[in-house]
Amino acid sequence: MLFEDFIAAEAALLWGGFLIALVMGAVIHKTNFCTMGAVSDLINIGDSGRLRAWLFAIAIALIGVALLEYLGLVETGATFPPYRSGNLIWAENILGGLLFGVGMTLASGCGNKTLVRIGGGNMKSLVVFAIIGLIAYFMINPFPDSDQTLMSLLFYDWLRPLAINLGDSQDLGYLLGGDAAPNYRLVISLALGALLVGFAFKSRDFRCSADNILGGLVVGLAVLAAWYLSSNVQVESFDGNVRLAEFYADWDMLADSDEGKPALGRPLSPQSFSFINPMGQTLGYAAGGFERALLTFGVMAVSGVVLGSLLWALLVRSFRIEWFCSLRDAVNHMVGAVLMGFGGTLALGCTIGQAISGISTLALGSFLTFGAIFLGSALTMKVLYYRMVYEDEAGIGKALITGLVDLRLLPERFRRLELV
Repeated sequence: MLFEDFIAAEAALLWGGFLIALVMGAVIHKTNFCTMGAVSDLINIGDSGRLRAWLFAIAIALIGVALLEYLGLVETGATFPPYRSGNLIWAENILGGLLFGVGMTLASGCGNKTLVRIGGGNMKSLVVFAIIGLIAYFMINPFPDSDQTLMSLLFYDWLRPLAINLGDSQDLGYLLGGDAAPNYRLVISLALGALLVGFAFKSRDFRCSADNILGGLVVGLAVLAAWYLSSNVQVESFDGNVRLAEFYADWDMLADSDEGKPALGRPLSPQSFSFINPMGQTLGYAAGGFERALLTFGVMAVSGVVLGSLLWALLVRSFRIEWFCSLRDAVNHMVGAVLMGFGGTLALGCTIGQAISGISTLALGSFLTFGAIFLGSALTMKVLYYRMVYEDEAGIGKALITGLVDLRLLPERFRRLELV
């Protein structure tokens, strides 16, 4: 996709991302694709249908990215965020994932589901969105009249020193194959993708569920389409065809004036869908008076999912306004939003941004984040279950330890509460 000037090329990226997100938002609403729901169904009732849909989406993205990258049609090296960075921030991936998993359970859904609920009329999710956006924005951007961010104040000094330098990249293809990384990436992605597809379709219930199949397929294809779009939008220049991020870096040499120059260059890099940092970008875009320079792929993705969900809700007449049913419900959602804001930014993504977009690059940090999110969510559900069954007479400590036993992460002898 080649354009004569930067503004036209950027517009193609922004509107292309919006349209893909629009379709994804409508389909997610229609099929009830939900990553938090996937964990809940498995933990609470033993139903793996939505989990298989999630894994199917991962498989589609994995296989598609592997094939397109091998053919030179997708760039997953210098991405936004930098999934394959040689600096493995494992502590941030794990802590952020755990916080996000707890948060999405308390707030009734991940970042993507929050947007889908807003489109359906859920005002609780609008509050969650505002809190996530505020925290995500100040995790990255300094406070007014200051050079400090929430990240630098609360996390950087004790978490970032724990990072491990793995060399040129942290993806499994590079770690296992070294100079032969391209071939290893292809083989690993195809093999892992095939295993995930096989696992998903092994279940007769999944095979018979058109919604689960459609939801996983469309989400996986949407992630793949975003990678392809953002990797292939280019601008003609006297030095040849360049990607948007490269044009931005050489703006003074390639552009005639500052007209149309974005505020930042990193959000122009190859990327796919993620929804926590983009919520912060959306807040910054609104606070900045809707300046075009602040408009990013992430902002358009957020808008697209909400509008897609709204259109589907109006089409099937399911739109209805919802609000908190009690003070406790409000507190749970707000606490969950805070945890998602911190966790999603720390971990560089959410159940879509890391667990699908990130894993499609085979980044080790993405796998760590996925596992931590799943564990955080599952443990929270166990704690809430025991607190409900025992009517809050059971302490959080006992409920947590018993939850770890239920998940087979501790021996049975550590059980503190009987399963009812």
